[in-house]
Amino acid sequence: MKKALTLIMACVFVAIFSGCSLNSAGSGTISVAWLPNESGADVSAAREELGKIIEESTGKKVEHKTTTDYIIAVEAIANGNADLAFLGPQSYIEAHDKNAKVLPLVVPSGKSGTLDDAVYHSWLAVKKGNGEAYKDGDSFKIDNIAGKKFSFVSTSSTSGFKVPSSGIVNYFTKMDQYKDLTAEELMEGGSGKFFSEVLFGNSHQGSAVNLISGKADVAAFCDSCVKNYVELAEGEENKPGAVYQVKADAEEPFNAFPGEQFVLVSVTPVLNSPFVVNTEKVDQATVDKLIEAFTSDEVANNPKIFVPKDSEFSGLFSKSGDEKMLKVEDEWFNPIRELSK
Repeated sequence: MKKALTLIMACVFVAIFSGCSLNSAGSGTISVAWLPNESGADVSAAREELGKIIEESTGKKVEHKTTTDYIIAVEAIANGNADLAFLGPQSYIEAHDKNAKVLPLVVPSGKSGTLDDAVYHSWLAVKKGNGEAYKDGDSFKIDNIAGKKFSFVSTSSTSGFKVPSSGIVNYFTKMDQYKDLTAEELMEGGSGKFFSEVLFGNSHQGSAVNLISGKADVAAFCDSCVKNYVELAEGEENKPGAVYQVKADAEEPFNAFPGEQFVLVSVTPVLNSPFVVNTEKVDQATVDKLIEAFTSDEVANNPKIFVPKDSEFSGLFSKSGDEKMLKVEDEWFNPIRELSK
C-alpha cells in the first residue's frame, strides 16, 4: 500500500510539474530541472551562478525547476517540460531511454582535469558504534547487512540504488543461500526478504538522515551530495572505516543532528553526473554555445561553481586540482547501463 501510494503521489507531482508553463529555448527561456539532491536552499546560490553562465552564453532567461522526487526531473526532461537538467548517470539513462533526443552536454572532470578520474563515490554507511559488526580483521565486509533495515535513495539514483544494489547482488549471489537474489528483491523488505525493512530517502540527504535518525541500520548515499553537511572525523576520505560527523551548523535536513557520526563500510566509485539537454527543445546553435560556456576557463576558475576546499560557499562541485567541465558523449555512460544486464 505504501509503495502504491508513493507511486500515485509521484504521478501527481509529475502531472503538476508538466502542467507548469515551461517555455522552450526557442521562446527566450531555458528551464533547468534539478534532482532533489541539488534542489535545497543551501545550494540556491550555486544554481543561480550556473544560471548566469547559461544566460550570458545564450542570451536567454533561465528558469530553475527544483524537485522533490527523481521521477519528476526525469519525466520533465524526457517529456520536454524542461530544456536542461542535472541528472545522475542512471537518471540520465532512464530519460534517454524515454526520449533518445535527451543527450549529455558535459560532466565535471576529476582532479586531473580529465575523464579518467571523473568519479564520485557511493557509500554504504552505519552509525558510529555499529561498524565493528562489519569488520573482518582490518578490512570491512557487508555480510551483516542481510536482515537489517536498509535505506536507498531512489530506484532512479545511480549511487543511491543502481550501484549499491548491483554490488549487493554480486556479493551475495556467490553464497548458496542467496544465489537467486535479484536487485528487484532488494526494493521491498519484510518477513522472508533480504532486508527486514526497506526505506527510500528520495534524496541522498534523506537517505543519510534515515540512518542518522535511527530509522535505518544501513544506508546508501553518495559523498558529493552530503559534503555540505558533514565533515571527516576519523580515517581517510572515501575509504571503508572513515568516520564522518554532521557539522555543527549544518542546514536542513541535518540541522537536528549536529555531531552525529557514521562510519563507511563500503565505498564504490561512480561515473560523474551530467548536465543533459533535450535536443528537441534546444537548437544546435544554443547547444554549441552551452558547451563552449560550460567548458570554458571562466567556469573552471569560478569559485562558486568549482568551490575551493577552504571556502565556506555551499556549492555543487569541489576544486582540489584541475577540475573543469568536459564535453561527454552518451557512450561514456555504458558502464552504468551494463549494471542492468
